Amino acid sequence: MKRRTFLKGSAVVGATTLVTAPAIAQSSPDIKWRLTSSFPKALETIFGTAQTFAKYVAEATDNKFQIQTFAAGEIVPGLQALDAVSTATVEMAQTPLYFYIGKEPALAYATGAPFGMNHRHQHSWWTFGGGAELVNEALKPFKAHAILCGNSGTQMGGWFRKEIKTVEDLQGLKFRIAGMGGHVLAKLGVVPQQIAGGDVYSALEKGSIDAAEFVGPYDDEKLGFHKVAKYYYFPGWWEGGAMLHMVVNDEKWNALPKSYQAILTQAGSAAGAWMVEKYDSVNPAALKRLVASGVELRAFPQPVMEACYKATQDHIGEIAEKSALFKKTRESHDAYMKEVLFYTQVAENYYDNFLLGKMRKG
Repeated sequence: MKRRTFLKGSAVVGATTLVTAPAIAQSSPDIKWRLTSSFPKALETIFGTAQTFAKYVAEATDNKFQIQTFAAGEIVPGLQALDAVSTATVEMAQTPLYFYIGKEPALAYATGAPFGMNHRHQHSWWTFGGGAELVNEALKPFKAHAILCGNSGTQMGGWFRKEIKTVEDLQGLKFRIAGMGGHVLAKLGVVPQQIAGGDVYSALEKGSIDAAEFVGPYDDEKLGFHKVAKYYYFPGWWEGGAMLHMVVNDEKWNALPKSYQAILTQAGSAAGAWMVEKYDSVNPAALKRLVASGVELRAFPQPVMEACYKATQDHIGEIAEKSALFKKTRESHDAYMKEVLFYTQVAENYYDNFLLGKMRKG
């Protein structure tokens, strides 16, 4: 089934199955929106998801609903995307919502809280566990509405100029890291730096930062981090899965016909699936290339992971005492995570580990 046919179908559920697609298109308004992204064009998977989203919307509406995409910095800087939506400078934005936890800490769970769920579990929580309602409650003061659109999967731990052997090695480390992970690491002596994606390489090259995390092998290779830092660590425990959203100005969203709202939501699902599938396709080969080029792949030592986990629980507990919305969102997230982890350990994890063992022997 073609995506266009699927999207058209989703838009008219509850109306009539007898109305033909051309009739729907003829009765729909012509709309042109602008979408600003928090990412540069060079990252064709993440930024490409925004372009794919716009393409699907245009195809589903016979080009009556057109969305023009802009990379970070073309309209506003990457870290100001939500502000641009809130003030109606643009109609919508592609942005990780944890960029804005300084304004609303509950938005950490919109993208991914430290030691949180992986991408499949996050998306299940979003759809069936109340995640969408909680995140959109957090976005109300910003006059915005979030549509789920993609995920990076579990991220890498980043690029370091020196080895991290003990917790003490984190002391004074200037580390580019976004979201709540940076706040947690600050408790262990790290000096977190929040820098937009397009500016990370130059900061690492100049030595104004000592380490940087971004996404995963494919994007990290494109940005050239391996040229200025030798050690590549995993996992990015601060992002077990990074949910991305299309964030729409509330007034603009509410003014749309219900059919267009449905098309935007379904286009988000379709483009988001494209993003996950693309990363699963390109990351393995990129990691092999990086290792072959001399990059030293390292797992964070167990004592470092344990210290980070404890610092995470302490930090999250402190925020929950101050924010009722954060507490409610955390409880929803953690309860859902406990249930899905209970289930996936039974068959899926055993199966994956069995196959990995066979592959290693082969």
